[in-house]
Amino acid sequence: MKPSNKESRPLAIVLVSGGMDSCVTAAIAHQAHRLAFLHVNYGQRTEARERKAFHDIADHYRVPQSLRLEVSLKHLAQIGGSALTDEAIPVPKANLDSKEIPVSYVPFRNAHLLSIAVSWGEVLGARKIFIGAVEEDASGYPDCREVFYQAFNRVIELGTRPETDLHIETPLIHMKKWEIVREGVRLNAPLHLTWSCYQREDVACGECDSCAFRLRGFQQAGIEDPIPYLRRPDYLKQA
Repeated sequence: MKPSNKESRPLAIVLVSGGMDSCVTAAIAHQAHRLAFLHVNYGQRTEARERKAFHDIADHYRVPQSLRLEVSLKHLAQIGGSALTDEAIPVPKANLDSKEIPVSYVPFRNAHLLSIAVSWGEVLGARKIFIGAVEEDASGYPDCREVFYQAFNRVIELGTRPETDLHIETPLIHMKKWEIVREGVRLNAPLHLTWSCYQREDVACGECDSCAFRLRGFQQAGIEDPIPYLRRPDYLKQA
């Protein structure tokens, strides 16, 4: 029995945090690939809610349990240094004009995530690793820059088996949040299942950096954000 066209598609690992960017990235990857989903718990404040979003999105795309990998990196919380992992560091209200590295930055987090994805990808024979990094965020997060992923692709070439053909894809890297929103809507990505808030798990706060970037993106796109918020500031008026 010959495999179906769907089964013969190359396998891609998608890093799925449960947020909007990773959800839209999964929708993009889904167009031409079979999907394996990777989710990392690292002691973040909204770990349980992000985990739920991960599984909800995986269910939507019918990713089998055998191709869902959850990994614990609790040592990132032990290392600390981020408002996302250290309760002693408060999550500040959004400052969308800041060019400084915010206290929500988890030191070198994306390198840890990518290393896991590469190891799993070698075992699975995957061809691509998709991550929803956005260069717009690079002023705050140095591991969201395109040059970082170009360098990591070189690391994969040097540090894997000669026959390994695995490459990181960053389809959102040059997009604005409003463009990501519209792309998600175009691809029927389940944005209503996602979670982006840095500090709440019941309803999104609407005021942390992540909520603010997301809400502003929806507002610029002229589309209503489908998730619940405690507050919905008009970030267009603050621009």
